[in-house]
Amino acid sequence: MIHWRSGTVREIGRARRGAVRLVVDVDGVATPALALPEVVGSPEVGDTVLLNVSALRRGLGTGGHALVVADASRLPADPADGPGHIVKARYTPLQQMVLALEEQESPHHEAMREHPAVAAGDLQGMPVVVAELHSALPAVLAGLRAARPQARVGYVMTDTAALPFAQSDLVAVLVDAGWLDTTISAGQAFGAEHEAITVHSALLAARHVLGCDVVVVAQGPGNAGSSTTWGWSGLATGDVLNAVHVLRGRAIAVPRVSASDARERHLGLSHHTTTVLSRVLLGSADVVVPDDATDPWPRVREQVETAVAASAGSPRVVPLASTDATDDLAASPVPLSTMGRSVEADPTPFVTAALAGRHAAALLHDDHNPAGP
Repeated sequence: MIHWRSGTVREIGRARRGAVRLVVDVDGVATPALALPEVVGSPEVGDTVLLNVSALRRGLGTGGHALVVADASRLPADPADGPGHIVKARYTPLQQMVLALEEQESPHHEAMREHPAVAAGDLQGMPVVVAELHSALPAVLAGLRAARPQARVGYVMTDTAALPFAQSDLVAVLVDAGWLDTTISAGQAFGAEHEAITVHSALLAARHVLGCDVVVVAQGPGNAGSSTTWGWSGLATGDVLNAVHVLRGRAIAVPRVSASDARERHLGLSHHTTTVLSRVLLGSADVVVPDDATDPWPRVREQVETAVAASAGSPRVVPLASTDATDDLAASPVPLSTMGRSVEADPTPFVTAALAGRHAAALLHDDHNPAGP
């Protein structure tokens, strides 16, 4: 069930593409709220808005605000007529109709149907970095850009966490900073520069239609967990790694690690990554770990090697020195934080992500075309 509230807009705060922050008076309480203009229009001061406050009431980690469901004072104008018949957030009251890369009305439909490599499902060895947590994205890009600043990089956001692409503040900054050349929202996720029906199509389009050299795949903000082996949204990283393998790409897994997480299951190598590598992965993947003698890296590498040895697939451990990772991370245009911990408090998850980016860069030819597997 949804916890509904009605309130009056008192302040219009920071706005960026696809999102605007508000302060809404709800029964005399100033309540932070987020509106997605392309979904609900652009509320103005004095408007009455309907809010979904369920996550805010529960104090869930991502967002910290109510969500505007509708502006009761004014209906947004109808969008301009245009192509696109793929429905996302399907059969919810806020379902969206989008133009997907694959569909018949798309200018890219012919390429998605007729391009020999797309039809064959062949990424031609393109490196694809796959991370569980959205917060790993800028760190992966930091390592990648430090080694290959001219590489064309795409981001595919999956639908296992936030569905609206505009929910992410950090991606908006990364796009504006030129760190991402193109973005695709796949599955039920919506709102990126391009839309795709599946992750498979998103990857093929990124390589053969949008000209990417490297793609980073991660869910949006709002990772969900339950402290159980199988009940967490990032489990789908295993499915993405398998998709890259099936499509003849070069899969690179970002291990989720921490040197300071208070939860034993996430200390060192997270049990999430262990499950993906040992139980879900069915194909090949490179797992990059720092080749350092300082804590916690020997323990992490041992944990990764144990998970890899148990895998039904064919992952391989790629040890890399972390010497340059700190400098790479310092260049990030967004603050680095994961699970409430800054890069200063716990650099380990960002170091592994940056090294995964460096490894992806090393797989590229000098002309930035992907290397073969």
